[in-house]
Amino acid sequence: MRTLIKIRITAAIVSALTITAAAQNTQPGSQKSQQVQAGAVTINLPEGMTKDQADDILKELKAIHQLLEKQQTAAAAQPQPAPASDKVKMSVAPGWYSLGRDDAPVTVVEFADYQCPFCRKFHAETFAEIKKNYIDTGKVRYVSRDLPLDFHPNAPGAAVAARCAGEQHKFWEMRDLMVVNAADLSPDSLLKYGQQINLDMTAFSACLNDKKYTATIQKDVADAGTLGISGTPSFVIGKTAKNQIDGVRIVGAVPYSVFDTAIKNQLGTTQ
Repeated sequence: MRTLIKIRITAAIVSALTITAAAQNTQPGSQKSQQVQAGAVTINLPEGMTKDQADDILKELKAIHQLLEKQQTAAAAQPQPAPASDKVKMSVAPGWYSLGRDDAPVTVVEFADYQCPFCRKFHAETFAEIKKNYIDTGKVRYVSRDLPLDFHPNAPGAAVAARCAGEQHKFWEMRDLMVVNAADLSPDSLLKYGQQINLDMTAFSACLNDKKYTATIQKDVADAGTLGISGTPSFVIGKTAKNQIDGVRIVGAVPYSVFDTAIKNQLGTTQ
């Protein structure tokens, strides 16, 4: 596909340059040239080129432009992996939602976007192994923080919904449902998920409508920016401490082996 795209772009550019060069050689008063317009683009037709031929070239250029825009959007949406040796320091704050023992020797902090397909991929393929081998064995405290991305319109509401469910001690149940259903996080769906986990729907709906946790979520976003994190899922893995976590940053839905190595490094063991 990449080769095909490059060939099409090259052919289109050569055609466009041919049109431009021919148009420059056509005198303003010549009767042998005419103009053709497609959208906001206007070109002069050289002698021998029909309007249909010029239209085809303009349409091709427009299609290529649209394709490149889509590729750029997709690339922006996909998190780029950072090296596991990327060291960071993160302040610790009270009130974080976590799994595992508070005094576990290692803390893993995930910055997530509930609408992100890569977050869903991570939880479908990797999280269960981390939970079984490290969280359930008391070696890791796992913290959830929010990073709703601008191009995911339902992500901010989902982040609020998780925290509203947390008021009824069902943060993780709501979180799990939304991660699995990342493609269906409309306001109506959030209410449906609340019903599935038996929330007090009056209180839950009021919490959603008030958007009371928006400032808290924005604090997570700001902290992510301070850490150089802009994609999801992203992680900080370091030794558990009261005030500050000194650790490494991992970006993307990387394989379990990457987390296994990073956690063992923090534990000071290779077993």
